[in-house]
This record gives sequence, structure tokens and C-alpha cells, in this order.
Amino acid sequence: MPPEDRVVPRFAAEPPHDLLPYGRWAEHLSAQFLGACLDVDTEGEELGEPGDIDWYPDRTWHGRTFVPATVRTANGFELYGYVSFLAAAEDREPSDFHAHADFTADVAEANPDWVIDLCDEVVGSWSGEDGNVAAMTLVWGRPLRDGGAVVTAELARLTVDQCLLTEGRFTLLAPDDYRGDTLEVAVYDRRGNQLARESLYAEDDEE
Repeated sequence: MPPEDRVVPRFAAEPPHDLLPYGRWAEHLSAQFLGACLDVDTEGEELGEPGDIDWYPDRTWHGRTFVPATVRTANGFELYGYVSFLAAAEDREPSDFHAHADFTADVAEANPDWVIDLCDEVVGSWSGEDGNVAAMTLVWGRPLRDGGAVVTAELARLTVDQCLLTEGRFTLLAPDDYRGDTLEVAVYDRRGNQLARESLYAEDDEE
């Protein structure tokens, strides 16, 4: 095999291990996430009360598990973020919980041109060759077209992560913004046919 042109982390995060949160576990995570929502800088906006939380598949990286979430509010905004914790080991319970949240008015219903509804947050970094640094980025969302089975994260068309859809939702954790390359997210059906593709920087590309 010839040498790799791009030496970057591929499939750095563990695949999802659990079902989407439910029961007491969902209640515990909800308390963590809604607590972070209370600390969001609303920039003067009246967000309204949050509704039911949508959870996304878990991903574990460097021993820490991330469970992303989104929730619509009474005034049409979306709160998004994640709860992270140190993964349980042997008989020990998960610990060191941390939650992060933000909000947006830019929702899928107002953007009929979207093919994937995406959220993303940088959760770490990876130092590569010649001082280049990749932003290790948590990406979660849902395709807005039917028929998808698996979602990939691609850096310069190199697949660096993938996730099976669970109840129409996915979570990726992949290097972004490395050597001038940025992430794209693609949705494929069970036969490997591409159904949709979005850049994390779609608005910047349009500009």
C-alpha cells in the first residue's frame, strides 16, 4: 500500500454502545442538559419553555462518553448540546458529568434547501504533522430525506467516521479544519448509494 497523504485520526471514537436514553437514565441526563440550558446566553431572546428532548447515539472518545441532544422551545427556537461523562468501568457508575448547551433560531422548517439537519461542537484537538491541528468535532443530527441507513464524516473525501442511523438520528466524532480541509457529512442507503451531503460550512461556502 502507498503511504497516506493525510495522516489524521480515523474512527477515533468508539461506536455507539447503548440504546437512545430512556427511563431513569434519560431523566438523569435531562436534568444535566436542562441545567446547562438555563445558563445559555439568550442574547436578549425569549426562548420559551423547552419541550421534549431528542437524544442522539452516544460516542466515546478518550474514555469520555458524549450523548448529544436537541430540544425545541415554545417560541420556536432550538436548544442543542450534549451531556458528557466518564464512561463506567467494571462495577463503577458513570461519573464526572458535564453538560454544554447553546441555542439557534435557524431550524430545519425554515430552510427547505437543507438535506441534513446538523449540529456540531468542538470537543478537543489532535496535533498532526508540521504543527497542523485538527479540531475534534462532535456532529449530530438527522437526514431530512427518507431511505438512509448510515452517515459518514468525510475530510477531503476521506471517510474519517461513520454511524448507523438510530431512529433516524446519528452522531459522529471526527477531525475537522485540518490542513485547509473541512468536514462534510454524507448519508447513504443500505446499498451504498449517496442520498444527501452537507458541509459543516455550508453558509460560509455560499458567501
